[in-house]
Amino acid sequence: MADPTPAPAPGPSPDPARESAPRDGRNLKRSFGVLVLLGVLLVIAGLVGLLYTGFATLTSMLLFGWLLLVGGAVGLVHAVQSRHEGYFWLAVVVAALNIAAGFVVIRHPGESAEALTMFAALLFLTGGVFRLVGSVVVRGPQFGWTLLQGAFGLLLGLLVLFDWPRSSLYVLGTFFSLALLFDGLGLVAIGVGGRRIVGLMSTKLSEDNPRRSLN
Repeated sequence: MADPTPAPAPGPSPDPARESAPRDGRNLKRSFGVLVLLGVLLVIAGLVGLLYTGFATLTSMLLFGWLLLVGGAVGLVHAVQSRHEGYFWLAVVVAALNIAAGFVVIRHPGESAEALTMFAALLFLTGGVFRLVGSVVVRGPQFGWTLLQGAFGLLLGLLVLFDWPRSSLYVLGTFFSLALLFDGLGLVAIGVGGRRIVGLMSTKLSEDNPRRSLN
C-alpha cells in the first residue's frame, strides 16, 4: 500500500553568490582596513615631517635620488632589450642621465635641495606673473580667483627666493610632508567610507536572506 503522506517540497537551492557574499564582504573590509592603516601611517609621517622639515627635506632628496637611479637602471635595461629599435641611443642617453643625476642627488642632497628650491622659486614666480597678467588681460569669469592665485604664487616665489639658500632647508620638506599628509587623509577617508559601504551591503544581504542570519 502506498504511503499517502505527500513528499516534502524541495527547498530553494542555495545561491552560490549569496553564500560567498559574507566572505567577500570580510575580504573587502580587510582590504579597506589596510588602506586605513596605510593612510594613518602616511598622516603620522607627514606630521613628523612638518615638525622636522630639515630631516624631511633630506629624506625627500634621497628618495628622489634613488628613484632617479632605479628609473635610469630600468630604462637602461629596457634600452638594451630593444637595441634593434630606432630610439636605442636616445633611450641609453636618457637612462644614463637619470643614473648620473641620481648619483649626484644621493651624494650631495644638500646642494641638490638648494638647486631644486631655486627652481621651485622660479616656477612660483613665473607662474604667478603669468596668472596675474592673464587675469588682467582676459578678465574671464574666474578673474578674481585667477588674480588671487597669481598674487599668491608671486608672493610665495619671492619669499622663497629672498630666503635662499636657507629656505632650501624647509621648503621641499614642507611640500613633501604636506603631500604625505593629504595623501594619508585621502586613504583614510576612502578606507573608512569603503568599510561603511561594505557593512551596509552586508546588512542588506543578511536582511534579504533570513535563513543565513538565523544560522
